[in-house]
Amino acid sequence: MPSFGDDVGVLDGQSLWGFFEGAWICGQWYEPPVPFHGLAKSYRMSPHHQSAIKLKVNLLKKHFVPSRWMDAATHERAVLDYLQMGNLFLQEIRNLAKRPLRYEVSPALHTRVGVEQGRYFWVKPDTMGLGSVSGDYEFPANSVIHLREPDVAQEIYGLPEWLSALQSGLLNESATLFRRRYYKNGGHAGYIFLNAESVISDDDWEKIKAQMRAASGRGNFKNLFIHMPGGKTDNIKVVPLAEVAAKDEFMGIKNVSRDDMLAAHRVPPQLIGVIPQNNGGFGDVRSAVDVFFANEIEPIMRAMEQVNEISGLPVVQYREYQPMGAAANI
Repeated sequence: MPSFGDDVGVLDGQSLWGFFEGAWICGQWYEPPVPFHGLAKSYRMSPHHQSAIKLKVNLLKKHFVPSRWMDAATHERAVLDYLQMGNLFLQEIRNLAKRPLRYEVSPALHTRVGVEQGRYFWVKPDTMGLGSVSGDYEFPANSVIHLREPDVAQEIYGLPEWLSALQSGLLNESATLFRRRYYKNGGHAGYIFLNAESVISDDDWEKIKAQMRAASGRGNFKNLFIHMPGGKTDNIKVVPLAEVAAKDEFMGIKNVSRDDMLAAHRVPPQLIGVIPQNNGGFGDVRSAVDVFFANEIEPIMRAMEQVNEISGLPVVQYREYQPMGAAANI
């Protein structure tokens, strides 16, 4: 059965996490359509993915105005959960008069939506990503605000908008791991040592094999000397196997998977340190910031301001953006 991150197409069969008739009920709460522990781990699957998320977080953090109900640290964590996990859970902490004192983030990794409206649970997932049947803690009734990225398949949990680039991000990571193992001597079959010379004795061959085994690990690519009086140059050949792997499309895989992730995040490449491959570059970075902020950051601001609509309090506020492009100076 496929699990989170497997190389399976979105229309290929059913998995444990999706295509149910209705939502999957686990005790008193609903389980999410994808395992949240997998989403949390994929945060660091690629530098381009993590950098794109952090760019949005930093821009929102820069323009956030702390309030008596939410400080800067809470806002930063809230935005990170919303962008990476597709869900934000804010717990309302009340004072002695039962009025809102402040709002704290309940990590989406552990928070579940209850079957009954207004009920939420904090659950510690097991190794499969499922929660315990009994549950670890139930929040006070109607004390949790839940913001979610809309999902076309259900309305209980949200799913992050970058999820379509998950396979590209994992491919990017796999290419890096493959190349790293390739450069670690002994992590691949380097060559075939072919002998057609009868002059060398079995005892000498054992010594040669011992030298070859000793060449792996630290101090890679040691030289090997063979003395073969009267032998011919073609009687001993080295047939490289790693030559095939050396000619793979490593750079192509890295670049294509990177572009897929940037397309999913809709982040201009110059804003996260991508080096242009041509002399023309990526254009004016200030104009790119202006367009990116208007099209991507401001909608996230409006989404976060839904907290104000639900709570009836000015919990989340942002400063107005000041354009950086040439047109702003006119």
